[in-house]
Amino acid sequence: MLEVAVIDDDPAVAEVSLDPMRVQLLAALTEPSSAATLAARVGLARQKVNYHLRELEKHGLVELVEERRKGNMYERLMQATAASYVISPNALAAVEPDPARAPDRLSARWLLAVAARLVRDVGDLITGSTKAGKPLATFAMDGEVRFASAADRAAFAEELAAAVAALVSRYHDEKPSAAATTILWWRFIPASKPNRRSGDRCPGILRSTRKSNCRPSRSWCGTRSPPDRGCRRGSWVRTRSIRLSAARSS
Repeated sequence: MLEVAVIDDDPAVAEVSLDPMRVQLLAALTEPSSAATLAARVGLARQKVNYHLRELEKHGLVELVEERRKGNMYERLMQATAASYVISPNALAAVEPDPARAPDRLSARWLLAVAARLVRDVGDLITGSTKAGKPLATFAMDGEVRFASAADRAAFAEELAAAVAALVSRYHDEKPSAAATTILWWRFIPASKPNRRSGDRCPGILRSTRKSNCRPSRSWCGTRSPPDRGCRRGSWVRTRSIRLSAARSS
């Protein structure tokens, strides 16, 4: 069983995986189990569990692990093909985000579009490398940093951008060979966001110094900046703890 699998370009598979009962069954099938055992666990008739299992198996989300004789019948032990699943934007190809449409490194929505492309690309690469029987070269970092002030956070972002630009300038090959074009062409994506902490109702977006709930401020610094970027005034401030991530793939 894989740790993570990507539901790629078939909307039907995504639809099957999003059914609440089937989600429960997938979560229960991290270990091999029969329809009868699952029925008792989720409180559903065995016939209905068998129906859901057939649909999940047809779309490659569960697989037969063992078939054993039990009296005059055969019992099928099924297991999920992965412990968790990610739905690729390919499943909604007509409306998938396009980072090239409105690039803005300070926009949370642009960050979301870039992250969606990363999911799509890595999913495609995993599929291709699996079919070819070859390992996939990737690299990722994930860490946390807490800033003493908003000024420190801004300075960190500028220094990070400058450091990445310097590294790219140093190592980028303007005239690659044919082999390098197909093998060593990588996308590098450093990104950061406010850190989500356990118990946060509106994690990492805005926090009021006077109220316990999160809601939009009426004023956005006298501008029409969208809620996902720009500064705020009054009692609303950005959180100062962020999660920093970087990833690259071939």
